[in-house]
Amino acid sequence: MDLSYRPQAPAEEIETPPLENILSKPQSLSDHLLWQLDMSIVPMGQKEIARAIVGNLDDDGYLRVPLEDIAAMGPWSLEEVEHALHFVQEFDPPGVGARDLKECLLIQLSFHDMEGTPAETMVKEHMALLQGRRFKDLAQTLACSLEEVMHYVDTIRHLDPKPGKKYNAGSNNYVIPDVYVLKVDKGYTIVLNEEGLPRLRISPFYRRMIDRNNTDVTRETREYVREKFRSAFRLIKSLEERQRTIYKVAKSIVKHQQGFLDLGYEHLRPLILKDVADDIGMHESTVSRVVNHKYMHTPRGLFEMKFFFHSSISSTQGEDVSSLTVKERIKKVVGEEDARRPLSDAAIVQILSDDGLRIARRTVAKYREELRIPSSNERRQGFS
Repeated sequence: MDLSYRPQAPAEEIETPPLENILSKPQSLSDHLLWQLDMSIVPMGQKEIARAIVGNLDDDGYLRVPLEDIAAMGPWSLEEVEHALHFVQEFDPPGVGARDLKECLLIQLSFHDMEGTPAETMVKEHMALLQGRRFKDLAQTLACSLEEVMHYVDTIRHLDPKPGKKYNAGSNNYVIPDVYVLKVDKGYTIVLNEEGLPRLRISPFYRRMIDRNNTDVTRETREYVREKFRSAFRLIKSLEERQRTIYKVAKSIVKHQQGFLDLGYEHLRPLILKDVADDIGMHESTVSRVVNHKYMHTPRGLFEMKFFFHSSISSTQGEDVSSLTVKERIKKVVGEEDARRPLSDAAIVQILSDDGLRIARRTVAKYREELRIPSSNERRQGFS
């Protein structure tokens, strides 16, 4: 497969998707977390506890309910609930599932590989000094310079104290693809949409200000501008890294789902976050963050990047089948049933088993509910 990178294609080379295809409905925090849970490898018992935890998060993404209360919701020990909570705390957005502000910030610092740094010590042991803006006292306590303290304070300021807030329901939004997948000969070329990104550069005027030979600028001004230079370079580097990561994830998705791109829905493969994370050498939560609210325009249409991730169902043919393919099969089976004698979930299981799919009745019930198909009793009553 030929997967090449082009930073941006001229507008005329890319077919813009129809307007009706780019209407996006907002996603709730719960939806986002449960999607990650479904795409993770975790024992079923732990999944049930994690679902209970997600269901008890507040709008800011915090768990205000005592763990003892979560344990009382099922036959779970406190240790099992704590283990499931730590699992949820690895999800995107970083900081979700925290029980207080301190834990929220510590989770985010860990996510940014800042464990063992003065920033972690400030949050873990000196929150009162930090919140009171007693930076000189912090420098003295940590035995480091005020400049170093301010560097880590700036890092902490950029953390999100309310990681779930941005998922509050809002109005529908029109979306523009972040990635274009173009068919080129027998392969696919990935083009990142960089139209909305700012073109950043450092002003020559400010470059001259940090020149040591410039006697028109005071030392304090030079140091101030130099610090702003560092911040600007960090921003530019961050934007470049963001684009590289989106490209890597998109490339991996296309590699795994080329069958779908070539032949259609029946060839959509099972794919979980770990598959892509292992492929590109990144953490699962990084992949989750990258695909969240990102859209990919392909020769088969415009899709949210999350669309390409599906759990697997075993088959007797030797290859696992995507859960989406199974859902489409369930929809077709129900659509062709005798309306006077609707099929029970057990009957659907038997039909799928005859097709070579190994699936439990409760999984069929779950998929049927996700498809908003009523139970056999409700379908029978609806017919009568």
